[in-house]
Amino acid sequence: MTKSMMISPIQTSVFRQGDDLVEFILKHVDVSLLHEKAILAITSKIVSIDEGCLVPLSSIDKKDLIRREADHYLGEIGFGVSLTIKHGLLVAAAGIDESNSESGDYIVYPKDPYVSAERIRQALMKRLGLSELGIILTDSRTGPLRLGVVGVSLSYAGFHPLRNMIGQNDIFGRPLKMTKINLTDSLAAAAVLMMGEAAEKCPLAIIQNAPVEFTDFPERSELEVDPSEDMYLPLYKNLMKP
Repeated sequence: MTKSMMISPIQTSVFRQGDDLVEFILKHVDVSLLHEKAILAITSKIVSIDEGCLVPLSSIDKKDLIRREADHYLGEIGFGVSLTIKHGLLVAAAGIDESNSESGDYIVYPKDPYVSAERIRQALMKRLGLSELGIILTDSRTGPLRLGVVGVSLSYAGFHPLRNMIGQNDIFGRPLKMTKINLTDSLAAAAVLMMGEAAEKCPLAIIQNAPVEFTDFPERSELEVDPSEDMYLPLYKNLMKP
């Protein structure tokens, strides 16, 4: 019988610049929850703080910072929001945030969130004596034709992010032709829902019994799509700069 997936949000103290993130995690998490095949969801914001990815408000105009941080700057859209592509995500303002910044500085994404996720995974496995552990760095974003934010995976480590269903039969015996399940974004959305968005102080969540295949060598190319091959490219191709 398949075990039910469980998500345990972890309330913590405030993570501050200069704190050690791995020590912070071990201090607040019941290590009995971090067993083999568990997945730890971590808000990318505290990873950014841990890595010093902060920009003083007085040093740069936010619009200039967005242009600097974006991999692709697509321009201003509704309500004066800048649409960008950053680390393979279509997000507002290159993921730059000011909320929950103790100093009031801009918080930008980690330089390479995949490297960050693997660094944390390796450190925790070594400390806890684990061989299979997943990490998801989370953020939240909005989507077209929907109000509200939803959690998304900025990066992952320790498991394959997709489940390929192509060739499997539907309930009437017809083979699926295109279906792949995005596991990492689905898990991130569920975790962020439990972690909260404001003053909850739950930057961590443990996911148990997640339906994933663990591996030491996931590739970001398993999930990310080059804009030139994106089925949604017609919606934004005229905004892409050469």
